[in-house]
Amino acid sequence: MSIDRATVAKIASLARIRMSEDELDCLAPELSGILDWVEQLGEVDTSQVEPMTAVIPNTLRLRDDVVDADPLTGGNKRDDILANAPAAEHGFFGVPKVIE
Repeated sequence: MSIDRATVAKIASLARIRMSEDELDCLAPELSGILDWVEQLGEVDTSQVEPMTAVIPNTLRLRDDVVDADPLTGGNKRDDILANAPAAEHGFFGVPKVIE
């Protein structure tokens, strides 16, 4: 895929990045090379490769979830914390709806 100077200028504008004319000219072939490399990755047959989440197997170290009963350093302070909230509902922070 070939990226021209106008496309780089448009991407820079959308990202609110100020670039000089020389930078635009230098970046166009670099971006084209990156996209060519990504296209090459799409040609690799991965049908026989099992999905994985990491290169090496990882296991998490688990511990008991215990609430510290010490009133100075421990938990069980929900009511104290929610007392500072502008709106609390059913033991949680109340927030305004942002999605219709």
